[in-house]
Amino acid sequence: MEIRTYRARSMQEALAMVRRELGPDAAILHTREVRGGRWLGWLTGARWIEVTASAEVRVPSRLPEEELPGPGLSGIPEPSGWRAFGGRRPLDAGIPLDRAPAGTGMAREAASSEQLASLVRQWKAETRQSGHRELPEVLFRLFAELLDAEWEEHVARDLVEQLRDSLGQAEPVDPVLVRARALRLVESEIRIAGPLAVEPGKRRVVALVGPTGVGKTTTIAKLAAHYRLKQRRRVGLITVDTYRIAAVEQLRTYADIIDLPMYVVSTPREMREASRQWEGLDLVLMDTAGRSPRDEIKLQELKAFLQEAHADEVHLVLSTTASARALVETARQFQTVGITALLLTKLDEASALGHVFSLLRASRLPVSYLTNGQNVPEDIEVAQAERLARWIMGVEALPAH
Repeated sequence: MEIRTYRARSMQEALAMVRRELGPDAAILHTREVRGGRWLGWLTGARWIEVTASAEVRVPSRLPEEELPGPGLSGIPEPSGWRAFGGRRPLDAGIPLDRAPAGTGMAREAASSEQLASLVRQWKAETRQSGHRELPEVLFRLFAELLDAEWEEHVARDLVEQLRDSLGQAEPVDPVLVRARALRLVESEIRIAGPLAVEPGKRRVVALVGPTGVGKTTTIAKLAAHYRLKQRRRVGLITVDTYRIAAVEQLRTYADIIDLPMYVVSTPREMREASRQWEGLDLVLMDTAGRSPRDEIKLQELKAFLQEAHADEVHLVLSTTASARALVETARQFQTVGITALLLTKLDEASALGHVFSLLRASRLPVSYLTNGQNVPEDIEVAQAERLARWIMGVEALPAH
């Protein structure tokens, strides 16, 4: 039995090669991406698709028998190689070229390509109708790169149109120049808060707020360890996260290890009384309970705590694994408590950061810190516009923990 492997820059090219050499009745035994992303690979050739196929294998489809368009496919034994998969067929195994059902890797690839092709065609048509100058091909390639970096479509289009308007009519469109300009545009829209401004003898109260599960307590510990052990500042911890006993104990453990005073309060009045004990501290870090951005009562309660603490800075902690829509909506709801900066976590768990640009544009808030792991105090860094822009554009790999 002859089995062949084909490699191409897109699924369409790979399937065309199979059809050309093995005929339309060939069966796809296995497909996989060798490297790169789905949008970018289709338009720019930044990844390869590997397809294993055979003209001699006849296998049953994974579609129910009554849905098959022709008779004679049932009752044919499966290739023995499938036993290596525990009796289960690998993705796309044994699917004839003309019968790939929706949901398989081939169908998803074709759908992604067709979706992008449709977007490009529609955009070109809109450009002609509006009388605007035609977009150079390099800008469509950049559009694909942005989608591959998980940008929202309308945000990616807006950036590309800004670039088109910045290019002169007779100016040669150089891909390197275009990407450099795009990077500068993105960087210009990123505001940076810088590290906590802690001075000896001047107490500063900094609160971390946000939804549940974004890493507020661990981030508090990282900041506390940095300013106590490296900066030699007098640091204190306070928590109002009395809803989760485990959170209080977790913070208390960090306080004991770093040798810090810690206060636990459950009401705004207790916060007022606790604040009298902070004399002599340079930095007070305040941990808060996770709040749903849709719970207005809890948000108002949080606002009362912050007012009694006289917080100088309120950092909204958000996980970069959340969707663009969730990030934007959460930031909008938490604006009512007086947030002054964004603190982005879990970069090591995010597949890309393009969607974060929607948050930065919508909120107009500066970014203070980025975290990329659970290690205390190592996995945290002060945000830098240039580096964040490169991650958002997808031109630099995200930090891996």
